[in-house]
Amino acid sequence: MKSRILISISAVSLLAAVVMPIGVAAQKPSAPMRQKVGVFADDQERQVILVKFDVPGAGTGPGQGTFPFALSPWGAITGFYCDAVTCHGFVRACDGAITTFDAPEDVDGTYPFSISPQGAITGNYADANNANHGFLRAKDGTITTFDVAGAGTGSGQGTFAANIDPGGEIAGYYLDDSGVSHGFLRTRDGAITTFDAPGAGTGPGQGTFTTFTDGLNPAGTIPGYYVDANGVNHAFVRSPDGVIATWDVPGAGTAAGQGTLVAGINPAGVISGNYFDTNTASHGYVRAPDGTITKYDVSGAGTGFRQGTVGAAINPAGELVSYWADNNGVFHGYVRTPDGAISKFNVPGAGTGAPQGTFPFVNNPQGAIAGYYVDANNVSHGFLLIPLP
Repeated sequence: MKSRILISISAVSLLAAVVMPIGVAAQKPSAPMRQKVGVFADDQERQVILVKFDVPGAGTGPGQGTFPFALSPWGAITGFYCDAVTCHGFVRACDGAITTFDAPEDVDGTYPFSISPQGAITGNYADANNANHGFLRAKDGTITTFDVAGAGTGSGQGTFAANIDPGGEIAGYYLDDSGVSHGFLRTRDGAITTFDAPGAGTGPGQGTFTTFTDGLNPAGTIPGYYVDANGVNHAFVRSPDGVIATWDVPGAGTAAGQGTLVAGINPAGVISGNYFDTNTASHGYVRAPDGTITKYDVSGAGTGFRQGTVGAAINPAGELVSYWADNNGVFHGYVRTPDGAISKFNVPGAGTGAPQGTFPFVNNPQGAIAGYYVDANNVSHGFLLIPLP
């Protein structure tokens, strides 16, 4: 399950639901690193407080550690940590207290991906057969599990809950028993609507995929991408009334594994993402609500296979946060302001070999940034950058 999570990024029914309180462990990590630093080498005016943290119990071997994925407007962080055996969920409060949790019937890992302003968390967990199921964790720790009707029960199949909005709606996708992906939207009362983007393929590994973490805005608009019958990626956005529009960024490649992807959407409907060109190098883009597309690259980004600029999280102000890979396969963070200015950064302690480095994943309305960095031993650690006035 870990490798699938760390790569990149209709009927109304509910197959199963279980509601039960889960035992949790809340603890304050000892002396997390918190200091004022200038991590932005090309923007000395941008000063931040850097907080580095590890979830207690996180493993210290290659591929293990702490992986933050979502950040609330109030500074709460959720994600997962991996030990030597499996992965577990966590939520880090604004005061630094960390609560860990596992979904019921979890055997092969619990993976939170999104948190609402009210503190509700959604994600997926894997059972003994490595089939995936969605979950919703309330702020009080109560966990509800659910499956989309038609989700497969084989290894790697099932339900992937990826986003939650302020109203408690959840968007994600599910893999059926043929390995084909389909999108879904779950309302607060548990009703589920499934959907497929026009042109989505019907073979294994094809179909309709939502993005993770901020792929559902308060209006209920869902962006994502679909993989066609030739294995090419195309972007889509589903409006609250169910109408789906699709697009390809000019210059996107048309071979298998190439094409256009989506990373996030903000309340105004601005969509961020990336596309792979004919060399399968990645480039960033922003799509305005009227469909206008602006392309960009971080200076120094590699131009080889799977190198380049990765699509970004986007906050209400239109500021983008993500990472880029250089020609040596090392990853670095960046921030792009709405006027197009880009600032690059590395978290101190990040490794300098491939595929190590700095991986920002999300920013909130206040401009705080959360993510993880991979050190020289290929162990991951969480970080939070808090902007200073």
